[in-house]
Amino acid sequence: MTMAALKTSLIRLPEVQRRTSYSKAWIYKLISDGEFPQQVKIGPRSVAFTESEIDDWIAQRIAESRAA
Repeated sequence: MTMAALKTSLIRLPEVQRRTSYSKAWIYKLISDGEFPQQVKIGPRSVAFTESEIDDWIAQRIAESRAA
């Protein structure tokens, strides 16, 4: 897999929950508050998240906690 492919990989909500340790409800609250990456609609009843955006969001949280 190339770096370009890695940057555009999509991951589903259970993987986002695993990576963030957040519940589905909390993730959607953060999205509605504009504090979490938006999901990508991949089908009539399916959404996913861009892996690189989730990774960047996690890295930002780590940087913010260490800067405080």
